[in-house]
Amino acid sequence: MDSPLITDRLVIRDWSIDDAEAAQQIYGSAEVTHWLTPAMDRINDLAAMRSVLGAWQEAQPNLLTPRGRWAVERRDTGEVVGGLGIRLLPPYEEDLELSWQLHPEAWGQGYATEASQALIKWAFTQDADELFAVARPNNVRAVATAKRLGMQWVGETTKYYDLRLQVFRIRHSDIA
Repeated sequence: MDSPLITDRLVIRDWSIDDAEAAQQIYGSAEVTHWLTPAMDRINDLAAMRSVLGAWQEAQPNLLTPRGRWAVERRDTGEVVGGLGIRLLPPYEEDLELSWQLHPEAWGQGYATEASQALIKWAFTQDADELFAVARPNNVRAVATAKRLGMQWVGETTKYYDLRLQVFRIRHSDIA
């Protein structure tokens, strides 16, 4: 995205190396990484997080829109409370996955829904026709967020990331 997305409470923007400490609080949390798809090891130190953010920054301009990874920042404090992503689902041909990851202290405040709604609306202005979300069956928070976003349950599959996952979908026509 060319410029940040602004919601009532949040800014969705590109990641910066300066976000490493906040990002490490998210991607270094076992409570967060336990649920990620694909499975991701916890990032336990700042140097590793800087390296990951650097890789994300380097890749971002080369990704076809609307793909990418973004930071979710509170407007009132400037605090990074989470991350969002849109990427191809395996077999990496056409299905786009929307993902959200929040710091555990930010859970339950509606940030994932608010940020994801803005990203979905933006993605649908970028020629995306549908987005998917996948969640481990017992990840009740992710399933609830997908439903709050208006995503429809498609079914359960093991074709993505070699995990048994619930699949949700939202189409442009669902919000138009």
